[in-house]
Amino acid sequence: MKMRVGLIGLGHAWESRHCPALRSLSDRFQVIAVCGEVAQRSEAVAREFRAVSLDGFRVMIERNDIDAVLVLSTDWVGHLPILAACDAGKAVYAAAPLDIEPTQVDEIRRRVDESGIAFMAELPRRHAPATLRLKELIATRLGPPRLLFCHERLTCEDRMAAGRRGFARQVALRNLMELVDWCRYVVGHDPSSVIAARNQGVVGGTPSFYQSVSLDFSRPDRPEVEGPIAQLSIGHYLPARWREALPFRRPASLQVCCENGIAFIDLPSTLIWFDDAGQHSESLETERPVGEQLLTHFHRAVTSLIRKTSDLEDAYKALTVVNAAGQSISEERRIRLTF
Repeated sequence: MKMRVGLIGLGHAWESRHCPALRSLSDRFQVIAVCGEVAQRSEAVAREFRAVSLDGFRVMIERNDIDAVLVLSTDWVGHLPILAACDAGKAVYAAAPLDIEPTQVDEIRRRVDESGIAFMAELPRRHAPATLRLKELIATRLGPPRLLFCHERLTCEDRMAAGRRGFARQVALRNLMELVDWCRYVVGHDPSSVIAARNQGVVGGTPSFYQSVSLDFSRPDRPEVEGPIAQLSIGHYLPARWREALPFRRPASLQVCCENGIAFIDLPSTLIWFDDAGQHSESLETERPVGEQLLTHFHRAVTSLIRKTSDLEDAYKALTVVNAAGQSISEERRIRLTF
């Protein structure tokens, strides 16, 4: 079945992820219409895919020749396309699911549930080849995770370029939510508490942002067992003129210390792990790219008889953890989590 889709927004990952994936999966997806923030760019993409460029997302969603919508950016329209798709009964692929404001989450969950549509949130770190291979190793060789260290470091200007929709801090929190979801997926269950710290100052004459979050994955129903701990950090504190410092001694994107070994991940496809037998290096560049895997999952979700909305719940839980981290900073204490 070839799914007829409309594109709402193009986003920062269009050239690197979404466009190549749609081209590779042309036997499964046909782009019918494009609606973006910049008309000239939308028209260029529409010509490339032999589609039409539209000014309004509601007009696109209500078209009879559209089966599903790919919401690739919400910088200019927020969550409104998701609600419009619910009204029209169209499936939604949300490339920016963690940009949802806390006050909007309950409404979106209710509307998606009432409409019965298929909804998939794009959580690319989960589907990266290195992450999937790590999950295999945890199940077979490395054993359960005990400690996780997850870091992301960007320049101040990268943060500002990505923050057209609002304040720079909002962009940092979106990245932090992705890291929270990544750790939840690797561990395999929800954290029970969170404690956080934040620093906002001026570095090299440019406003900076840094936040660290510690997640305790101990299970409340098993107090006698000490659960994994995840240490996350997100930083936007290097001015662009110091860009050469960005890759210098950069830590691994994810470091996982397990019961029987330790693994280091650099996204999307590099995994180095150690056990009693020594070092093992795996390059997974021959695996299908993340964008293709995600759209393939979405195609299956729409065409399957089993309705898929679990990703929305995952996005909601990540947002809950980050909000609790903010509460921890303001109240200077550890916050217990309930889902």
